[in-house]
Amino acid sequence: MKRFTIAVFLFFSFSAFGQQITVCSWNLKDFGKSKTDIQIDFIAQTLKHCDVIAIQEVVAGPGGPMAVARLNDALNRTGTKWDYTISHGTSSDRYSKERYAFIWKTGRTEKIGEAWLEKKYNLEITREPYFARFRSGKKQFTLVTMHAIPKSKQPETEIKYLKYLPENYASDVLIFCGDFNLPESHSVFNPLKSAGYPPAFTNQKTSLRQKCVNGNCLASAFDNFFYDQSKINCINAGIIPFYTAFDDLKEARKLSDHVPVFLKFSLM
Repeated sequence: MKRFTIAVFLFFSFSAFGQQITVCSWNLKDFGKSKTDIQIDFIAQTLKHCDVIAIQEVVAGPGGPMAVARLNDALNRTGTKWDYTISHGTSSDRYSKERYAFIWKTGRTEKIGEAWLEKKYNLEITREPYFARFRSGKKQFTLVTMHAIPKSKQPETEIKYLKYLPENYASDVLIFCGDFNLPESHSVFNPLKSAGYPPAFTNQKTSLRQKCVNGNCLASAFDNFFYDQSKINCINAGIIPFYTAFDDLKEARKLSDHVPVFLKFSLM
């Protein structure tokens, strides 16, 4: 691995809008016991400037929670105190069952109550979303992370249920994040957009190709955020191109076939 540094825009700060929070989301591809200590440390260095981290594709077996605990320990060794929560396995069959995780800097945010898997649509959504409420200063926001079924299985058939969640959680300031296996331009997201939940970025590819083509290593625009624009001021959003730290894209793909995405915001 080559030396890898995160761009300055990820550093937290304060502004006229109040405290800024950076949320990162990463599909970490079979995140479990197969991840080496070197890989775990690399992930921690890549994400250490985030304030809250949402992880998708945590292995459902015991290796998944162990990997999250290892990552939390690695983040603590970067000089900042972190804590974490892990979901139960999703309601899907054993071939699709996964877990989610949230990890956060305790000095920047505070988790409120217990995190939970969405119960109302757990039969309609293969890997039902995972929720957690956080407090930043005197204000709160709720992260909702999801890993949709693959594009070949028509993820729009389950993503369509997200449009009901703003009404179901009307008192929460929602931020949807994760791997949707569809671009934000797909019509299934139109109801969310119409309800005041725009995507954090557009036309931004987030999954890795098998091979780089003319220097282009990204394949599809699958990962994103959709946020309540009436309560959230989006300051910056984009990807963290971790793969540039590797000489070989195949080695990068052993870590993950997706790049982390980030949303930097303040609460109105």
